[in-house]
Amino acid sequence: MSDTSDVMVAADFPNREALEEFLQGLEDRKPYLKVGMELFYGAGPELVASLKERGYKVFLDLKLHDIPNTVGSAMSVLSDLGVDMVNLHASGGEAMMRAAIDGLTRPDGTRPLLIGVTQLTSTSKQMMNEELGIPGEVQDSVVRLALLAKEAGLDGVVCSPLETRVVKEACGEDFLTVTPGIRFADAEADDQVRVMTPSDAREVGSDFIVVGRPITQAANPKIAYDKCVEEFLGEADE
Repeated sequence: MSDTSDVMVAADFPNREALEEFLQGLEDRKPYLKVGMELFYGAGPELVASLKERGYKVFLDLKLHDIPNTVGSAMSVLSDLGVDMVNLHASGGEAMMRAAIDGLTRPDGTRPLLIGVTQLTSTSKQMMNEELGIPGEVQDSVVRLALLAKEAGLDGVVCSPLETRVVKEACGEDFLTVTPGIRFADAEADDQVRVMTPSDAREVGSDFIVVGRPITQAANPKIAYDKCVEEFLGEADE
């Protein structure tokens, strides 16, 4: 595993107790945890501080989207939590994204990785065209937002693994892709529309994959996590 490639587990739990029960089942594994709205709102910033103290990497997935001043101030608070990665909606525009970078940057010049959300993996072409009023293909919108995020100075974007290759081609190989919508070959897609297996995500060049229910709701989460790590990173935990 490296700082720019890993399996993230979507810790979509309602409270700290449910998360701790899940982590105990993983035994000595310390996965990169994606803490989203549900858990953060339910358990608060104290949970994030505790996870960092115990050696977990944390992607704080709050998808900020507001006026530049508000986002910049909020990012300053999140940076103080010591998280490793945060995100925002790239559709908030370049000024908002630049304000976020300013807010995240600590006095010593360090900051968490900042990732832009393009189109959610639950977004279909029909939904994007008819409900959101955005014409064209989903892939075109993803690339446009990725280029905007790169211009603003972000480190990468969240996108479906189906768009990883075109994002890399447009923005460069060093531009990170964080890809949810990961399912094992024998699993249901659930509410995700644009999905891929861990091994296929590796082949197309995804840097991070985000895996939730296939691990957290598995009969044996430890085995499911190990399987995902082996498929994506070629590593097997003993």
